[in-house]
Amino acid sequence: MTRTATQAAPTEGRLAWSPRRGLTGADSVGSVPTLGERLAVADSWLLRDGRVRALGRHRERFLRACGDSGGPSPRQLVDFWRDMADALPRAGEWFPRVELGAESRELRLLLRHAPQLGTGVRVWAAGQTDPRTVPRRKGPDLDILGRVRQRASTEGADEAVLITPSGVVLEGATSSLLWWEDDTLCLPSPQLPVLAGVTAALIQERAQRTGVRVAHRERTLADLEDREVWLVNALHGIRPVTEWTGGTKPILRAGRAIRATEWRQWLESLMEPLE
Repeated sequence: MTRTATQAAPTEGRLAWSPRRGLTGADSVGSVPTLGERLAVADSWLLRDGRVRALGRHRERFLRACGDSGGPSPRQLVDFWRDMADALPRAGEWFPRVELGAESRELRLLLRHAPQLGTGVRVWAAGQTDPRTVPRRKGPDLDILGRVRQRASTEGADEAVLITPSGVVLEGATSSLLWWEDDTLCLPSPQLPVLAGVTAALIQERAQRTGVRVAHRERTLADLEDREVWLVNALHGIRPVTEWTGGTKPILRAGRAIRATEWRQWLESLMEPLE
């Protein structure tokens, strides 16, 4: 969609979608009726001056999750996505989110300015037992994960790591977790309750293309000491862990981020203009 000089600049808020009216009814971020409803599905990504990374993969994940949760018809989902993409701003840094309401079954677009992006991340080292009810689908547990991150913030951290009851590392509250063991790029076992991260998949595929060994392993937080550990997502890209902080147990030592800069540059190169 081409915007003219007379069109209003985009603002933060929600747009609800219907087959007849398209996207309408923007409201302010934080409105009680919208935020009071649990989300059945959600997906989000970084949008910078009309450029985005792997939007097609976010589309595939969102549409598949909507279908799995009994969402609108495939035709309506395709129409919603088209209208949503047309409505995305072409200037500035944004962190849009597409949503499917759990009770209303309403499709929505939440426009948000992107927060300050980080190149490193401080992680709560105590470990948080996974509180999610639907770990393989983004949306239903966002409120719970928000509270986990708030707890991590009180401990001086930017992010929290979720673990199994037995202590096996899963992922961050809002990010996938990867780490290096010598020259092997490691990820949690796919048998564990982890979200299929778009950014993690891109990294894994590049490793396989370039001859980097990839392995799925089960590790505890203690096993990650002195290793190069990344938390990755569609907003920040790759953030190496620079500090393990908080908790009652001794704080882990963070490993040197030897590979992160080169991989971050590659990931940034994947940003493509919206059609």
